[in-house]
Amino acid sequence: MEHYQTKIADLAQEYPNQSFEQGLSDQQAQQRLAQNGPNKLETKTTPKWILFVRQFNNMITYILLLAMILTLTMGHHTDAIVIALVVIINAIIGYYQEANAADALSKIQQMLATKATVYRQDRRLDIPATDLVVGDVVYLEAGDSVPADLRLVTTANLRIQESALTGESDAVTKTTAELLADKVPLAEQTNMAFTSTAVANGSGLGVVVAVGKDTQIGQISTAIAETKPKLTPLMREINGLGKGVSIAVLIAAACLFVLGLIFDTYSVSVLALAVVTMIVGSVPEGLPATTSVILALGVSDMAKNKKTIVKSLPAVETLGAVDVIATDKTGTLTKNEMTMTDIYTKKDHFTLSGTGYKPQGDLLADGHKTTANQTVQTLLLSGYIANDTELVQENGQFNINGEPTDGAFLTAYHKVFATMSEPEYETIDMLPFDSDYRYIARLVKLPNQTKPQLFIKGSPDKLFTMAKNDPTFDEKYWQQKVAELSSCGKRVVAVGQKTLTSHETTISHDLLNTGIDFLGIVGIIDPPRTEVIETLKTMNQAHVEVKMITGDSPLTASAIGKQLGLAPDIKAITGAQWDTLTPEQKRKAAVENQIFARTTPKNKLEIVKALQQSGKVTAMTGDGVNDAPALKAADIGVAMGIKGTDVARDAADMVLTDDNFATLGQAIKEGRRIYDNIKKSILFLLPTSFAEGLIIFFSIMFNQPMPLQATQMLWINMVSAITIQFAFIFEPAEAGIMQRRPRKTNQAMMNRHDVIQMAYVSVLMAVSALFSYEWLQSLGADAKTASTMMLNIIIISKIFYLFNIRTPKLAFSKEFFGNKKAFYVIFVMLLLQLILTYVPFMQEVFYTEPLTLNEWLAAILCGMFVLVITEIDKFIRLKKQA
Repeated sequence: MEHYQTKIADLAQEYPNQSFEQGLSDQQAQQRLAQNGPNKLETKTTPKWILFVRQFNNMITYILLLAMILTLTMGHHTDAIVIALVVIINAIIGYYQEANAADALSKIQQMLATKATVYRQDRRLDIPATDLVVGDVVYLEAGDSVPADLRLVTTANLRIQESALTGESDAVTKTTAELLADKVPLAEQTNMAFTSTAVANGSGLGVVVAVGKDTQIGQISTAIAETKPKLTPLMREINGLGKGVSIAVLIAAACLFVLGLIFDTYSVSVLALAVVTMIVGSVPEGLPATTSVILALGVSDMAKNKKTIVKSLPAVETLGAVDVIATDKTGTLTKNEMTMTDIYTKKDHFTLSGTGYKPQGDLLADGHKTTANQTVQTLLLSGYIANDTELVQENGQFNINGEPTDGAFLTAYHKVFATMSEPEYETIDMLPFDSDYRYIARLVKLPNQTKPQLFIKGSPDKLFTMAKNDPTFDEKYWQQKVAELSSCGKRVVAVGQKTLTSHETTISHDLLNTGIDFLGIVGIIDPPRTEVIETLKTMNQAHVEVKMITGDSPLTASAIGKQLGLAPDIKAITGAQWDTLTPEQKRKAAVENQIFARTTPKNKLEIVKALQQSGKVTAMTGDGVNDAPALKAADIGVAMGIKGTDVARDAADMVLTDDNFATLGQAIKEGRRIYDNIKKSILFLLPTSFAEGLIIFFSIMFNQPMPLQATQMLWINMVSAITIQFAFIFEPAEAGIMQRRPRKTNQAMMNRHDVIQMAYVSVLMAVSALFSYEWLQSLGADAKTASTMMLNIIIISKIFYLFNIRTPKLAFSKEFFGNKKAFYVIFVMLLLQLILTYVPFMQEVFYTEPLTLNEWLAAILCGMFVLVITEIDKFIRLKKQA
């Protein structure tokens, strides 16, 4: 049996005289505390040193460490030191990324109440919340944070704000009666109070039914802890690529070592050093650092210009692969600011323009601006006075202290009366909102009136009963109007008034049931964000589906979905219906439905996982504690920065600083651009590594001295690679990038042509470098000078090759100057090459010598040769595609 199904009489059996105020005995409480442990959540954090050590757990690092040990054993200390520095640099970059992720579980702990008021042994005590046990009777009053999950047994106008847990913006009115249904959504468990929620008003008693990890928020904490860190699609591709290349290099090195021994071309020690040099040259050790640099600067750009903070570097690229976005409704697709849109009186229908709590808008009749007649004025005055909420302005922003529905009346009043002044009245008595009656009333004295006025607003069915004594009241007409507004997903509130005799000074329910003057009804809605509509159009063009997951009713959610243009044909399913499905049916339902209503935190997590199991790269947006497990499980979790809870922000990979769903569309475009540029940088990086390997391979096979040293290869693979890669960071998005389908994550990063191009470019670089090396030595140059020229040929070839890789169009087109910062990067690289070639300290570490002007010209010609061949290849491909 669920806790909300438990009868109060059954709960009372545990206490002396069946009195809840007797509470548990001190002995019972101590026994239960010793048996079940304290009411708190345990969090486990990974030590920083383990995070750092974990960075060395990859194939490329293993190979480099092996190469370092071999070079150190053979006495080449400088080479070993440079290799070690490369390994450490890569580890530091990886550690920085992982250590930056915050711990969502610690934020949940901070949300828990520190004190609780309980009844124990016929005494009312304040105790630490951690000492609560199941069976304790807790007293709640306005302002309290609920310290454990409670089954409520008495309530007095008790209302609890549960938005962080359920996603519902309004405070929930609490009752005590057991709920008989088997599956009641969290948001509808009106006889329960949940840990970390806040008492908005009223008071009550509740019996503790769950503590610690067994509470609803504890289950969320467990779900977060059990959600394994996931590799992004890019990291899976790069790890696979790095592993594949590394294995291929090791196999080639082993074969080469065996061939060297068979042909006896070198002594064993020289052969071993040559093979190590080949490994260092061929393994793309610059790959992790290069990727991190592009991602880091992309992330920095998004934070400055795109109002997006990305906490995990690879997450930004994941956006480019997203094909489903699961999103909360309230505050994400909508403003989370209830707005009055319709006013129905006995004869007229008016609409109000403007959205949110900002009091700017007009009263309209048939789409034209109009002035309020006496009935409308009285209706809005009644709604303003029968109210318990304040509209406040802070830093130019309008917000409310109280209920969103009440806030809609305050804003509407100021719009129609075109004033920020409050109406003048003197309160005589007030009947606060009560869940049993579902209305609020206030008795006031207005200026220049002798008789007091009673104003009331609340549920239409309640006010319809009060208005039946009015001969002009047409219930059938009003029921029809309520149905029309409800079908549009609007909340309907009825408004009335009553003029009393001068001697009446109190309001009673009996008094109201003697009859009221019915003024009309209003339609209120949490309006969709206008920018979201355009964003959804862009998403549709980009073949990205959007799913709405909300705690709201399916009717309201579907109406909002239609207004937003969520999908041409909207299908909805509730959390209760979802719970009855098999795993296979859930996968199908996750794909087919666009709206998931009345969902629990568990439902949200299951929906995200079902989408992922269906092969969808899934982004999840949310702002509440209830969203945290799904945010962490999604391929990329996106939290709101302004209205989002700390727990949601810390569980997410990305935070929108403006709480604007439209920002997500810009972020997806940026993710696709970054992925394109990372792929270009890898296509650019690998041929150089392969060329170095080929140079060593040919040298061993033809019994030639080693033309390149290990440190020179590391310079090419790390320093020059990362420097030139900066050019790709600033490469603009390709035309039509948001009309493409998201890339499939199971497809290889490199297509057939990419592999062919990398192969022939590697051969071109290696052959031209070896030819130049032999040519320069034939002219009498020493090996050191020839080696320096070979190093510069490879670097200059890379620079020319950059112009081919940058754009899918021909290099010498209008796109040539599309990335002006690339030229600054090239200037920096050439400056570094001059330092490498002419500074004595660099000459000593990297075995270089100065070059003559003719030698530089030869290096430039070799680089141009690579560009010409690759551009001819591109020209042929473009002709075939035309």
